[in-house]
Amino acid sequence: MTANVAIAVLLWVIVAVLGLLAWRRGGRVLADSTRSGVLDFLYLLPRLAIGVIGAGFLAALLPQDVVRSWLGPDSGIAGLLLATLAGALTPGGPVIGFAIGASALKSGAGYLAVMAYVTAWALFAVQRLFVWEIPVMPARVVWLRVAASLPLPVLTALGVMLLTGR
Repeated sequence: MTANVAIAVLLWVIVAVLGLLAWRRGGRVLADSTRSGVLDFLYLLPRLAIGVIGAGFLAALLPQDVVRSWLGPDSGIAGLLLATLAGALTPGGPVIGFAIGASALKSGAGYLAVMAYVTAWALFAVQRLFVWEIPVMPARVVWLRVAASLPLPVLTALGVMLLTGR
């Protein structure tokens, strides 16, 4: 069984267990949770489709020789730093961030650079700092979190490199 099939089976088992637990709490809980899940699915499905199709277009448009030279497996620490900067500057949610990461992989980027990109995007996307974090939390706390997080994308890539031996 491939990893994708195993993950899909595991997710369906989790859904079945959660459905059973909701049913045990009462028919109304099961109906409400099923309705909520279906509505969330219908809300997210077009966005996921757009992201996946957009990632395919982006992969076809990215110049593979440039991607390979700047972010390829042999780009070294400069590639990791560039990927970190790109991740921090990428706006949008998971559909955008992961689609760009997948497109970069298809265009010749090394998986370590893509890991640094996704980690930086998740940790400190610049627009999220200014739109959500600074208005909600004291600026000092936000900048301390950012400073503490700065090395993590590169450290993530280097840690994976050590774990995999590549």
